[in-house]
Amino acid sequence: MAKTDTIEEINEQKDEGFYAKQNRRYVGTKESIGYVIFDMAQSFNIDVFATRFITNIFKIDLRKKATADAINSVWDIVNDTFSGALVDKTRTRWGKFKPYLVVLGIPATILTCMFWLLPLFFPHASATSTAKFALYLGLALLRETGGTFRGFARTGMLATITPNPIERTRLITQAQFFSGMFGEKLPQQIFTVLLDFIGNGMIGADNLEHTYRTAFMTMGVFCSVVSGLAALWFATVAKERVIQSVETPSIKEGLKSIINNKPILILTLHDTLGGFSLFSGSKQDYFIDVLNFGSLGMLTGIPGAIINPISYALVPWFRKRFSTRFLAIMGSYSIDIATIPVFLFGCIGGKKNGMYKRLIPMGIAYTLQETAYMFFWGVRTVIPNEMYNEAMDYCEWKNGYRTEAMTSAAKGLAQKLAGTVSGYVSTMFKHFIGYDINKYVQGAKQTDDTQFWLFALATVLPMITTSFGVIPLLFYDLSGKKRDKMYEELLARRAAMSATVTDGDAEAMEELKKHQKSIGSEKKSLDD
Repeated sequence: MAKTDTIEEINEQKDEGFYAKQNRRYVGTKESIGYVIFDMAQSFNIDVFATRFITNIFKIDLRKKATADAINSVWDIVNDTFSGALVDKTRTRWGKFKPYLVVLGIPATILTCMFWLLPLFFPHASATSTAKFALYLGLALLRETGGTFRGFARTGMLATITPNPIERTRLITQAQFFSGMFGEKLPQQIFTVLLDFIGNGMIGADNLEHTYRTAFMTMGVFCSVVSGLAALWFATVAKERVIQSVETPSIKEGLKSIINNKPILILTLHDTLGGFSLFSGSKQDYFIDVLNFGSLGMLTGIPGAIINPISYALVPWFRKRFSTRFLAIMGSYSIDIATIPVFLFGCIGGKKNGMYKRLIPMGIAYTLQETAYMFFWGVRTVIPNEMYNEAMDYCEWKNGYRTEAMTSAAKGLAQKLAGTVSGYVSTMFKHFIGYDINKYVQGAKQTDDTQFWLFALATVLPMITTSFGVIPLLFYDLSGKKRDKMYEELLARRAAMSATVTDGDAEAMEELKKHQKSIGSEKKSLDD
């Protein structure tokens, strides 16, 4: 544990709190590397093309897909309730979350591989086939069930890997930084280029449908296996270090911990309102179906990629000068703000001959947007994760126990309700604007009206209904002296708990006693 050598450092601890300034590290090199690899595994996929795969390659009718997604979302809400309670009641020698990540690792990978192999089961069935619809729905429900348990476990594991908030923020920052630097999105980028080659007749032009189908299945299965094995390896080497209460919380206590957790209520409302978009679309759809150049997103991001490392280096600077509330707002909505000039520029010339159909001008517009946006990328990726982890610590501080799974379930419940409506409306909207799922594999263009609406769906329309998510963040107040007091008391409480079940954390207890008098008596009188 770091020692204090100067009067300035002692005074700084008095102002900012002992626990928040401690430098003790709990996570070793191997586990830190695993954390980075695990973070990369979450994005090592081509999931951005999953909807295109189902509608254009597997060929599920848009209306049937909307119905299946709505049913899956309802099941997800029901599933969250009992799975969250079960995870929070789990106590094993390996921890509360680790067993789910290890045991479900291989089954989850197999189900994901099956998803990308769906065209093999119904190669010639129509888009409205009932059997095809049933298979897609059944697989979606199975994946959702396993994914819910793993999602709770993953979130909880990352919140309990270290009791030190400084080390936790450092791990999150390192993981996000190295993931971005070493190709977490490399499969998506490679596959985008491959689709452009296919779409422009440079590969497999004699049988486009077969070429597309083979490309999707091969890349999808490859990414599923690699990311699944990487996640499984991290789960085997990672440790949970935040001690859970011996007594498991009841469902009533779990619900109570959510109701009296102001930070979680604020974050939940933010995610719900921010995710409630009656009109949401994919920028990738616009690049492919309108500009016929899916790699545009990768090219326009090159200048921003240079800024990406700088954005993470700027996080401490932003932290010192701006509140968590301000950073959360800027990180979440800077991209929405930047879409307005892009949309206005694309509208020049109207629907038929608009600028939005021209590759080079729109490439320049998107490059400027992405470059400006990337200055906030580090803040956007680090701050929300740390806010959630702090909210979990707040639960422990206020109630004496942690309910990561139940909290995640409640937090996701409202968000999923909004997502269910949003997803259904968005899918049906593509149907209403005349989107033809067969034109993609035929190498044909959508109509002018459809192309314009795809552009609007990729830019300005989502911002209209997601901007309300800013309002809850205005009331977030877990910062400053309140945050320092929380971690000061949690340190003492955890050390005392450790002493009752083991030889105790002697170093932490001794250090705490040594500095208690110099922490600042005014912190003890802070009102919750």
